[in-house]
This record gives sequence, C-alpha cells and structure tokens, in this order.
Amino acid sequence: MPIRIPDDLPAVAALESENIFVMREERAVHQDIRPLRIAILNLMPTKVETEIQILRLLSNSPLQTDITFLQMASHRSKNTSQEYLDRFYRRFDDIRGEKFDGLIVTGAPVENLEFEQVDYWDELCGIMDWSLTNACSSLYICWGAQAGLYHHYGIPKYPLEKKMSGIFEHRTVVRDDPLFRGFDDVFHMPHSRHTEIRSSDVHRNPHLHVIAESEAAGAGVVVSERSQVFVTGHFEYDGGRLAFEYERDSKKGMSPEMPANYFPDDDPRRDPVVNWRAHATLLFTNWLNYFVYQRTPYDLDDIGRPGAEG
Repeated sequence: MPIRIPDDLPAVAALESENIFVMREERAVHQDIRPLRIAILNLMPTKVETEIQILRLLSNSPLQTDITFLQMASHRSKNTSQEYLDRFYRRFDDIRGEKFDGLIVTGAPVENLEFEQVDYWDELCGIMDWSLTNACSSLYICWGAQAGLYHHYGIPKYPLEKKMSGIFEHRTVVRDDPLFRGFDDVFHMPHSRHTEIRSSDVHRNPHLHVIAESEAAGAGVVVSERSQVFVTGHFEYDGGRLAFEYERDSKKGMSPEMPANYFPDDDPRRDPVVNWRAHATLLFTNWLNYFVYQRTPYDLDDIGRPGAEG
C-alpha cells in the first residue's frame, strides 16, 4: 500500500530499502483519491524502530494511507529528542477536532505501574474517549490493549510472577471473524510483558469477545462491538527485538529468562527464526480492510454519526 508520511521521516529510508511503497508528499497531492487517515499514538520509547515496525505491517494493501504520528503532551520522552517529536509528531490538542479512519495505540514500558500512576494517563483517557466518535476503528497493542480494556470496560490487569517473553502459539477461537480471514488455525505471536489480562474477565463482559487465545500466553486478541481490536502481544516486533531486550536486561544485571520458543535450541548465539511475520501482516491488512475501509464513511465528518458506516 502507498504509505503517505513526511518525506524526511527517518523511517522512509528503511522502508524503501525493503521495497515498501512510500508515497512522497509531491506525488500524493496529485492523486484524486481520499486516503485512509490513520493516527498512530506511539508510546514506545524507541520511536523510530516502532514507526518502521508498524508502517511495515500497514504496507501490504492497495489502499492508500495518510499517517499521522501522535505524541503525549503530558510526558517528556527520555529516548527521543523533543526536536524530533515536534518535527514529525502532533499533539492531541492539534487534532482534537479532526476525524480519522483508524487509530493505533502502541504498547509502553509502564506495565508495573497502576494505570492511574502513569504520568500521561488522563491525557490517554481523553484520547481513548475521543476515538469513540472521531475514529472508525481503534487497534490497541500490548499495554495499550490493557489500558483500552481497563478504561473502556473495566478489565483489570494482573502482575505475572515472571516476565512473559517469547513466541507463543495461538489458536483462533472465532474462525470466521473478518480479522482472521486467511489465517491458519494456529499462529504465533511475540509477547513481552510483565502483566496480563484474563479471559475469564473478558468473557463476563457481553460487549467483548476473545477471538484468539494461547494456552501459555492467555487471551491473544479481543474485539469489541465498537470496532475496537485489542492485541495483547507484539505482532509488530521484528526478528531481533526480543534478542535486543534479552541482551539489554542481561547487561543491567536483571538475570532475565531466555525468551521462550525464540532462539534455535535456546542458543542466544543463533539468529531467531521469524515465524509470525505473515500472520502479523495479514492481521493489519484485515484490520485496515474489514474494520476501517469497509466501515468508514467517505465523508470523514460523518464518523461518529448514527448510520454513517460505509
């Protein structure tokens, strides 16, 4: 899919090196087409890496997307310069009155804090409430999924005895859900988290449905009747991300356990084998098609109005 992003965004070079079609501003303005407007609230500390990971997964479709990156005004990034954020990211106040076809909320390394202890929690709640009337569909990832389920539906998170890190097998519970069209019965997804949600809590809410589950990792994908998708893992991770986290935590003296089902023969000297990329790409493509493109009205101003679904 042609991805429309700022010409000088550092992610452009990496994406183009992978033969991903990145549409420059000059060409985009000459196309007589309404692109899908996708806002990405990037809460990860490694901004550029996360940009590349998510844009890579949004690229495998003929649909043109116009990407807007969002930052939190109530949080000061320790890993990304404010100059970079001001150049490539917008704040919520800048887009509060705008409509988007889709919203993506990433994970964040704040799981061990209570939600209300996160310094940008109030602002995030405002964005999540705004999304109900200003975005056709929302896709929440890892901690973002936990935050969305807690804020919108009161689903709690629970601390794990040890970090869940690795590649885990999942099974589709609802095989005919549009999100899983083209999926195998069994697929793999990376997880990297210290907390969990429990399927039993989700099942008690009639507005939520667990549609994929893992015997080891629990609820993998949850959908709501409001076209919200909650993915508890990190489908967007590239092959080296868990290795980076394992090495980083080892150097800090944290004695992390080796990511499960990741290094061949559990040998960290060997390169991991990526076995989730195809399903990850398909899930993002299905979300764009069935939850966004097929449902969003042509006139963005109609989003949030009754009966305006496309």
